[in-house]
Amino acid sequence: QVQLVESGGGLVQVGGSLRLSCVASGRTFSRYAMGWFRQAPEKEREFVTAISWSGRNLYYADSVKGRFTISRDNAKNTVYLQMNSLKTEDTAVYYCAASKVAGTKDVDEYDYWGQGTQVTVSS
Repeated sequence: QVQLVESGGGLVQVGGSLRLSCVASGRTFSRYAMGWFRQAPEKEREFVTAISWSGRNLYYADSVKGRFTISRDNAKNTVYLQMNSLKTEDTAVYYCAASKVAGTKDVDEYDYWGQGTQVTVSS
């Protein structure tokens, strides 16, 4: 089993940066692919980025490619989301999640979810 806790969200101006962290409990973290999703008010949860269990394969939604970077440190049981050049459209609750399927964009294929961290980008 895996339990996930996100942190690092906050309020930032357009063009700014934030770094989100997701810390996993347990000793099986490296067996899971990880992903980040986000959900804005009154909208469906959408895929942002994902990383394979090894960290060698990265996947990005077109909307964030070139601006966001996902990484993981299995020794620290942590996955990161570096967000640069933030836009107001990035405002959402960001969730990390764990899956047995690397790179999947389907929320239903993720087995474990964090509680989410709020990211607000203002102009």
